Formats: sequence, C-alpha cells, structure tokens
Amino acid sequence: MKRRDFVRYGSLAAGAAFVDMARFPYPLYAGTQKKYATDVATLGRTGIKLSRLAQGTGTVGFNKSSNQIRSLGFTGVADLLRAGVDEGLTFWDLADSYGSHPHAKEALKTVKRDKVVIMTKTPASTEREMRADLDRYRQELGVDTIDILLLHCMMDADWPQKKAGAMAVLSEAKEKGIIRAHGTSCHTLEALKTAAATDWVEVDLARINPIGSHMDADPKTVVGVLKDMKAKGKGIIGMKILGQGDLRGKVDEALQYALAQDVLDCFTIGAENRAELKGLMGKIPDASVRA
Repeated sequence: MKRRDFVRYGSLAAGAAFVDMARFPYPLYAGTQKKYATDVATLGRTGIKLSRLAQGTGTVGFNKSSNQIRSLGFTGVADLLRAGVDEGLTFWDLADSYGSHPHAKEALKTVKRDKVVIMTKTPASTEREMRADLDRYRQELGVDTIDILLLHCMMDADWPQKKAGAMAVLSEAKEKGIIRAHGTSCHTLEALKTAAATDWVEVDLARINPIGSHMDADPKTVVGVLKDMKAKGKGIIGMKILGQGDLRGKVDEALQYALAQDVLDCFTIGAENRAELKGLMGKIPDASVRA
C-alpha cells in the first residue's frame, strides 16, 4: 500500500466516521490468520464460550415478528437455527420483541440444550415486570436457564435509575443460576457510555459497522467507548454489522471491518435463509485476511 493511501486511511484502523466503500482499504484490516464463524470465543469475564458468529433472529424485528419469521414461518426459523448448529454455530440471538422464543423451543426438540448459548432481551423496567418476563421466557423457550439476558434498547443516559428494579431481579437470578450473565443492548451514545461505566453490565450488544449505519455515533467514537468496556472485562457482541441491510452489497468489507475489531468478542448477523447463512459463514475466513 502506498504511503499516501495509508495516511489517507490511517484513522480507519481505529474505526473512522466514513469509509469509501468503493475503495475499501482492505490492507488496513487484513489479519495474519484466518478467522471462522465457528471459532470459539469467550465472552468477556463471564466464562461463557460461544461461536464467533451468532444466528440473529430479529432483522427488522418488532411487535413479535421479524424478517426471518415473516418469510420463513414457525418451522422455517426453527429449521434455520438447527441448520446453524449443524454447521458449528453455537450462539442464538433472540428477543421477546422478535417473537423468536417459540421457534428456539421448537429447535431445541432436536438440539441438545448444552450445545447452544441462548441470549434474549427484555423491555422490563420494574421488579414485577422482570420476574414475570423471566418466568414467561423460560416457559416459552422450554429451558431452566437462560445464558444471557439483556435489557433491550437502552436509550437514556440514566437507564440504571429507570431499570433499577429489573437489574436487581437479574442480579438475583444470576445468583440462583437462572441466568448466567446480564447486560444491555444500547441505541444511543449516552446509553452506551453509561453501560461502559456501569459495573452491573457484564455483556453489551453494540452497533458497529464501517459506515456508521444505524449506529449510536460514528465508528471511531463507538470503538473508543467499546475499548473502555473491553478494558473493564465486559463481554462485547457486535450487531448491525451489515448496517441493517445497507451493506448487503458490501458484505466482504463489512465482515472484514468487524473481524478486525479486537474490541468485539463475537458478532450477530440475522441470515434470512440457509443459503444466506452458508454464504456468510463461507465469506468470513477470506474476509479476515483479505489484503
């Protein structure tokens, strides 16, 4: 790579606010060893081991539905989750708002519970709401233990005050072995900064991609906050890797960017069919070292 190009793109190594996707600087993100979707990652200091790639179930997810559910139906989503496990993926990304709990329960009829890490998310704020969600979620999933339970879509800087009741219940649930780890998914920079500063947060689901699409701030700023999180031992899972579809035509670039971020333990992408899932898994090794 020429020196003038390196200077031009030098700030990208830390995650810049803009990347010229027509001339993506692959050399800045090229690793020396191939990475795979099925690589086993450890999530921060939680001790939870999972695959580098999570199967997302909530593309454009809201009101108990998502692209996966709308296009594949009940058995189709369950079959897609099973297919991922058959390919070596061990991490399912669910949420109450996606409506994907029953689909995971169906998949678990043939997938052994200890073969998959289950993450889901709750909108609960109060102690009463959280207790009700914990009971309902476990019933909907058909499990005794949920591996990771996140407070979903934090927007306000003072979310710990607003979510104090739910947080207390989740802390108790972890002590009892009902969940293995708790944390947040954040949708503003202020909420993300609070998550970084809050000891209660063991895991954070953070939006990150090279063009800043559907993110809390520009990539450089977000990466800076995630570095703080990482230094404190928090587990960090990337989401919006493809910018909620904005980077579907630049999958190689988006994957390489995510794979080069040492602040991420793993990341989630919501493949919408088997061919798309297999395609993603196949692209990851080459993207990780492409120069």
